[in-house]
Formats: sequence, structure tokens, C-alpha cells
Amino acid sequence: MTFAMVAMWVLVGLLVGLLAGLVMRAGGYGRRLDILLALVGSVVGSGIAWLLEIPSDPGLVAVTLVAAVGAAGLIVAQRKIWPIIAVGGAQWTG
Repeated sequence: MTFAMVAMWVLVGLLVGLLAGLVMRAGGYGRRLDILLALVGSVVGSGIAWLLEIPSDPGLVAVTLVAAVGAAGLIVAQRKIWPIIAVGGAQWTG
């Protein structure tokens, strides 16, 4: 594991979270939490791939792809498992 790999995990997590906050408005907790969820998903997904000894020989492209899938996966899971539903002017977490 190199510094470049970890930096790429963080960068991809931040970018995916920012994009999710901008694109997916319904069911989220806001842009800040989307970025935090994506950052955690990126690091955890990439860490799992590293622990399973999935080779990173293809370089930063493969690392970026794994980080993006982990980040997006956690955001999608949050929206499916614990969405926020806007009822009138109030928000209800169901």
C-alpha cells in the first residue's frame, strides 16, 4: 500500500460523495453526509480489496474503480436501507 493509493481512495471518495450530493437529491442526508459516506465507503471498499490481496498491478485505474464502487455502494445502501422521506415541509426518517 502506497501513499498514492490511499490518496486516491480519499480523492475518489470525496468526488463520488460530492457528485452524489449534487445528482441524487431524494433520500439523502445532505451533501456533507453523502461526502462522509462516500469517503468511508471508498476507504473500506479499497481496504477490503487490499486485505483480500486483490492485485493492484493495473495501477491507479483499478484502485480508482474499486474506490468508486465502494463509495457509491455505501451511498446506495444508505438510500435503500434508511431513506429520508419529505412529508410536507418536515422530513421523516423511516
